[in-house]
Amino acid sequence: MREFEMSREKKSMYYITTSRALYSLPNLEVFLAANVKRYCKAVSASRAEAMLAWGRKASSLKADRKAAELGIPVLRLEDGFIRSVSSGSDSPLSLVRDDVGIYYDASKPSRLDLLLDRDLDDIEVSRASNIIKLWRDARISKYNNGRESDFSYLKPFVLVIDQTYGDASVTFGGANSHSFQRMLDCALERFPDHQVVIKTHPDVIHGRKSGYLTNPRLGESPRIKLISEPVHPPSLIEKADAVFCVTSQIGFEALIWGKEVHVFGMPFYAGRGLTNDYTAPPSFRKPISLFSLVYRSLVDYPRYVDPETADRCTAERAISWLGFQREQIERFPGTLYIEHIPRWKRSSFNAFFAGSSLVEKGKKEAPSGVKRVVWGRSAADDGTICVEDGFIRSVGLGADLVQPQSWIIDSSGMYYDSSRPSRLELMLQFGVFFPQTLKRADKLIDTIKSKGITKYNTGLRTWQAPLGCSNVVLVPGQVESDASIRYGSPVVKRNLDLLKAVRRNCPGAYILYKPHPDVVAGLRKNGNDYHELEKFCDELVFDQDMSYLLERVDEVHTITSLTGFEALLRGVKVTCYGQPFYGGWGLTNDVHPCSRRTRRRSLEELVAAALIFYPTYISVATRRFTTVETVIREIEMRRLSKRAEVSILKLVSRCLRRFWKF
Repeated sequence: MREFEMSREKKSMYYITTSRALYSLPNLEVFLAANVKRYCKAVSASRAEAMLAWGRKASSLKADRKAAELGIPVLRLEDGFIRSVSSGSDSPLSLVRDDVGIYYDASKPSRLDLLLDRDLDDIEVSRASNIIKLWRDARISKYNNGRESDFSYLKPFVLVIDQTYGDASVTFGGANSHSFQRMLDCALERFPDHQVVIKTHPDVIHGRKSGYLTNPRLGESPRIKLISEPVHPPSLIEKADAVFCVTSQIGFEALIWGKEVHVFGMPFYAGRGLTNDYTAPPSFRKPISLFSLVYRSLVDYPRYVDPETADRCTAERAISWLGFQREQIERFPGTLYIEHIPRWKRSSFNAFFAGSSLVEKGKKEAPSGVKRVVWGRSAADDGTICVEDGFIRSVGLGADLVQPQSWIIDSSGMYYDSSRPSRLELMLQFGVFFPQTLKRADKLIDTIKSKGITKYNTGLRTWQAPLGCSNVVLVPGQVESDASIRYGSPVVKRNLDLLKAVRRNCPGAYILYKPHPDVVAGLRKNGNDYHELEKFCDELVFDQDMSYLLERVDEVHTITSLTGFEALLRGVKVTCYGQPFYGGWGLTNDVHPCSRRTRRRSLEELVAAALIFYPTYISVATRRFTTVETVIREIEMRRLSKRAEVSILKLVSRCLRRFWKF
């Protein structure tokens, strides 16, 4: 009984803070695994475990005073060493929590110092080694929105890191403005045959703060080059012969890259036998291995939150996620020119082309040779980047202005244009798919089937086949003016012609015709009146969930509709009267096959190409790049949420009707 009471008492404990900004920090309670309350007179301090303070900023002094008054300890928080994509607006992926001091205050030990006093076991050494490799392969840094650049032309060079003026890590790291001048002088003296490259801090680049080495006259020296553009740090670290810093985290990252590091303050990684130190280290620091520094600094000291699930995660997951963002950011040139786009689509363009600056054609004329972005198919074979909705798009129609979660971005062609190869066709015709990828594709197929995922994920689930029907053929209608028919079907161009052919080829079948959702909604024109179509089908269905229908039919006959691909995923026989992207690989019955497609592919290979590698996906949780599996999980959550909303509305409606009866 006493243990239960103690457990209940522990659960009722919480942290308090005097800072509004700290209290509003996203995922704060997940990081801390505890409740957090904003301190006021109405909040009891008797159950407060500690007062939260942000490092040793000036605002933390108020927290220190109030904690002393209440007789409770202070728990200091700071951004972790793997923070986010951008430097300001993004929520942090990691926080450090320190009940002893804070890592950048060299005047006394921090929790990190105490952790570094402990030796690693073999498992921890192996994990640290893997993290070092993962860090380098992912090419991440603390902030990750800068672009890669090639600085080979500057070699040989050494890298000098500037910082924001008055930064707490400089003051508490035992340094000042003279330390930066000393650092620069030393770099010039120690490496007389090298170029000296000064890297400006991101906050200085964005105009939020000033730096220590930003005097334009420094650039007048033939040996000094100022880098003021937002360059991704690994581009510089990797090519530098040595790195000079005062207290910047770049010194720690340079150690991970195996570089010679010269330090002119006392950051957390200095005074440990790994750096060339120009300041005497505190007595409580001792020599350690790089593995120990990496493990304690990136695994033990911080806590991580998965940006997509808002659950706690590992350092490896944070590194991998950021590495994926880096990979996607670097796909396209830094500047892209686009045609005029509707206002509601602009946020999607910014998300799907994150890392590139988008210039609207008309506002500024595109110089020759630059990459252009167009919606749909481009007539020119000049590497223009073509954009279309992906195969798993959203919960709802694009015509209803629902933001997409996947786009096809293709500079070779477009998947629905069978007149020339698209990037998807080239993957399927010439690509190699490894066993691990095929295993992932197989699992993806099972998920799509079990979750009932399609392109738009809407509609009712009520249709039933008539009794006695032995062969139900579903014919999905298409918008006849759509590009997928114009450029993907050389012979059959109309829904009516399709239905006539199906009736002719399947004389004893029960033919179910489902008009395109945009046509039903009146958003797109149909080429035939329904009464003409009705002559060649047994039943018209409208607002039905496509996944639900595919579980209840025997065949699908289509021109180029994506429904044919969705049917293949569910083991339904498919006949194509056009040349859709999924036709011609030995999986479909092709009435008019595409002669270029000579390879025979498995369903898993088709899915790997079409759903894993070809589209670009965006998470609704982060508005950052993600995977198809995450998009499916988010779509399922949103569908469940919509169903819950409908149930609540029905309940409210029922209660109101009963109320009015009285």
